Amino acid sequence: MGRGISKSKRTSAGNNRTAKSNNTQICRREKIPAEGAKLSEVLYKTRKHFFPEFRNWLEEIVDPRNKNKIIYDLKHVVWVGILLFLCKLASRRQIKFNFNTQEIINNINLISESIAEQIEHPDTLAYLLERLNPECLSKLRTKLIRELIRKKCLERYRLLGLYYLIVIDGTGHLVFKKRHCKHCLTKKVKTKNGKTVTYYYHHELLEAKLVCSNGLVFSVATEFIENVDPRAKKQDCELNAFRRLTEKLKESFPQLRICLLLDSLYAAIPVIEICEKNGWKYIITFKSGSMPNVYQEYESLKELSKENFAEYKDEKIKQEFYWVEDVLHYKEETTCVSNVLECVEFNGKGKTRFVWLTNFNVNQTNYQEIAGGGRLRWKIENEGFNVQKTWDYNLEHAYSKDNNAIKNFYFLLQIAHILSQLMEKGSLLIETIKKVYGSIQNFSRKLLESLRRDLLSLEKLQNEFLRPFQIRLDTS
Repeated sequence: MGRGISKSKRTSAGNNRTAKSNNTQICRREKIPAEGAKLSEVLYKTRKHFFPEFRNWLEEIVDPRNKNKIIYDLKHVVWVGILLFLCKLASRRQIKFNFNTQEIINNINLISESIAEQIEHPDTLAYLLERLNPECLSKLRTKLIRELIRKKCLERYRLLGLYYLIVIDGTGHLVFKKRHCKHCLTKKVKTKNGKTVTYYYHHELLEAKLVCSNGLVFSVATEFIENVDPRAKKQDCELNAFRRLTEKLKESFPQLRICLLLDSLYAAIPVIEICEKNGWKYIITFKSGSMPNVYQEYESLKELSKENFAEYKDEKIKQEFYWVEDVLHYKEETTCVSNVLECVEFNGKGKTRFVWLTNFNVNQTNYQEIAGGGRLRWKIENEGFNVQKTWDYNLEHAYSKDNNAIKNFYFLLQIAHILSQLMEKGSLLIETIKKVYGSIQNFSRKLLESLRRDLLSLEKLQNEFLRPFQIRLDTS
């Protein structure tokens, strides 16, 4: 028998090549040209592609305003709030100075699927958010994340192919020199001489963000750290907020396979019990001061577990891995068992040591991937909080003095950040941002210019959606 390919097989192979070629042409056709790209179209396509039910979700929100006095419907006002952060205007009053062309009015009408002759005054946005239950926008954000998970957009970023990585960490939100509201946390600061005392009144929050190895960081749940009970002897704190946040997370994603990435503050038995109760995996930064007795036991057992060792080398770094299973830790009548994984990394700058507490069964096949997942915890700081504080999202700016509106503005910021990342990492724009705009900050300015100048055509956009296309997320 000869080894040649039969005619039918050759035909099949040729058809496959033709199909691949056609698919490639479709993908290429959907890429925006590097010159003169209409970012307003990219925004519309991205929202329509990932969240086709967005309008219906907004219409499900009960409008708290007087129906007889409404000029701008809720969809329109909420989209103006989202674009406030998406275009990084940095303050509410900038709406009236930047959203003032006929093109942007028409574009916002098309994007929000509403009708308005002009853009509302910034106070109209504040008026709605002061009365709207923050749970409404929180649930809207949850629907966005569920849709991404349902469509398997983030499937490739699961740890060990199973678990979505969710980082929980706290951050400062707003600071006032005078008491802002009855929910303010109070901080007393003494001067260097110790004679003068200054009081600061601040708002903090605990955030859960889904992180991916390619830099995507999506907000999935939020718990505001605030003094609810005026008779309480102690102020609200991050650990108390953690219990409330995990309840929300379980309620919003009851069946989701989750691995929590936590800092050393959470290396405690109550936190481990919550994870075990909810069926979650955890990777917790482990320091000697967190659980001293457990840490000493790990150091002792490591010397007796010489077989639990692995090494990795390449041209730039060298890594040594150690792990110990079934480390016992207890408090009063409560006993828990965890595993400990350690990574010592050597590079040209010196040595760095990482230690994690985890309930993963560490072995010779998965130690490196588990350690890689643990190191993604820093993305909540770098790609999460730092981006939202320093890249003109103005997370620490008070967009309103009303406590209810403050929460709603925060949720609008998170929704805008989700849309922005899908645009930035999507195949419609990823090459254009690098070649034409130079940076994501410039991209946001160009988006505002495009909305102000480029009039969207509904007929053209509808025709483009008649033929199938994909928006692939950057995997680099």
